[in-house]
Amino acid sequence: MRDPRKIIQQPLITEKTTIEREIGNIVTFRVALAANKIEIKRAVEELFEVTVLDVRTSRVHGKKRRVGKHEGQRSSWKKARVRLGEGDTIEFFEGV
Repeated sequence: MRDPRKIIQQPLITEKTTIEREIGNIVTFRVALAANKIEIKRAVEELFEVTVLDVRTSRVHGKKRRVGKHEGQRSSWKKARVRLGEGDTIEFFEGV
């Protein structure tokens, strides 16, 4: 089993994910490209000590970027939407 800190890279905090967290108890993370749903579920349960009911993943393809005549591409990445059990929460800004 891989290190949970390498599977869960960072939380995604946007307007949409904040609404999902408040209404549906769904938290969104940026995860490793090679991680599968079972590994993501175990990593979230181990790191945050919560119960995970459901995991949905999607791949976000990198955009093509251009600076002058040079063209490149941003890296592709994977995000996971994790639905937590009743009464479980993950707070990202506890001291703010």
